[in-house]
Amino acid sequence: MVFNFTSLKKVAYRNLCRTVGLSPSSNGFQLTILLMFLLSLHGCTAIKEVLVNFLPPPSHLEEKIEQNDFVVAKEDDVIGRLAVMGLNKGDTLPDIARHFSLGINTVSAANPGMDIWVPEAGERILLPLSFILPDTIRKGIVINLAAMRLFDFKENGKLLAVSTYPIGVGTTERPTPMGQMYIVRKMFRPTWYVPASIAEDHRKKGDPLPAKIPPGPLNPLGEHALYLSRSSYLIHGTNKPASVGLRATNGCIRLYPEDIETLFANTPVKTPVNIVNQPYLVGQRDGIVYIEAHTPFEESGATKLEKAYAKLRNIEKKSGQAFDWKKVKEAVAEARGIPVPLFEIRHGSEKDVAKTIKLKHPDKLYGKPEIPELKTDAWYVLAAILHDKVDALRLAAIINHQGPQIPARVLSKSDRHRVIAGPFNTMGEAKDVVKRMKIDLEIEGILVEP
Repeated sequence: MVFNFTSLKKVAYRNLCRTVGLSPSSNGFQLTILLMFLLSLHGCTAIKEVLVNFLPPPSHLEEKIEQNDFVVAKEDDVIGRLAVMGLNKGDTLPDIARHFSLGINTVSAANPGMDIWVPEAGERILLPLSFILPDTIRKGIVINLAAMRLFDFKENGKLLAVSTYPIGVGTTERPTPMGQMYIVRKMFRPTWYVPASIAEDHRKKGDPLPAKIPPGPLNPLGEHALYLSRSSYLIHGTNKPASVGLRATNGCIRLYPEDIETLFANTPVKTPVNIVNQPYLVGQRDGIVYIEAHTPFEESGATKLEKAYAKLRNIEKKSGQAFDWKKVKEAVAEARGIPVPLFEIRHGSEKDVAKTIKLKHPDKLYGKPEIPELKTDAWYVLAAILHDKVDALRLAAIINHQGPQIPARVLSKSDRHRVIAGPFNTMGEAKDVVKRMKIDLEIEGILVEP
């Protein structure tokens, strides 16, 4: 993002002085003392507050931004653009992530310190909608586990069409396998045949599963499934969309329902699938060199980092230009998952550095859980009574984003904030929710009769 920083500093200075009661004509010493005071209280956060709260709002907001589908020159490695957007009351990061086809891991890493479930209204969120393509053959489906991102490549004449989607991947105990595979079959509304190891895990938690789960809201495969040549592994949808962007599967690749529907329609049987693990990516676009860093899954991250450094040194040698290695190390240490521009290897590319887009908040976030109105003749489940309202709102949001959804809200009276799930039509439905809260969230819910 390119600022006229001299003008911005003047505006920020006037607004800041007005807020704290200083005259804009105050001397530099007074301003220095003021900034030192802010920094002593909040550290670098103060700088962010000056930029976010005291600068004037952008004069123009874009309505839309590219999210999934891109066309790229075959010699380029970077797609998409970053965006910033103001948050509304009641937003959660999982809702923002899903609307913009991002994983919760990506949004959270790009906005360190932001509350996942109860971010402040008016706060600006960075949407990391720019990606460096994995360093591998661009054919068929390529999955980068470290970035938790799937890339679907198709020829488009002299250009390359790329569709990309966030994914959920396997846990540390049951990791997603890597290597070359292909799609062996496709299934709409698949039946899930429960593996013995998963059935045993659920039995130990007091949640016995049947041998198979038919299509429907309780099926963790969702509505669409692509079966891989590696037996027992799938690319599929989910009934737990808030888990996309997490290490939360039993080794399969999990997509948002709307994303897997598109991928399913555009992916024929025999499509090659290459699963890699690249936490450090180096790429170029329009003569600019970028690095993108993700937190590595395991200790082998050091080896992968050295490989990325070797690629950068090679580019540096060929271009004959030195660049700031301190900036590289900062990007690696922060691991925000954002392509960071390092240096220009040809002149005249300043205008080609992708500017950050300022977005208007959508009127409605796609997929955001809706909470039914209260009913006097319904059953409810009391999840907790808390004294801190923010804690109560956070817990309600977590419950509300379970899959399938458990509608939850906060009912406040004085300093007591009740987290209530419901309404439910029958006692049986309410009892099922009590069981799910106990197993999934370790919450002891209490039935509330009509």
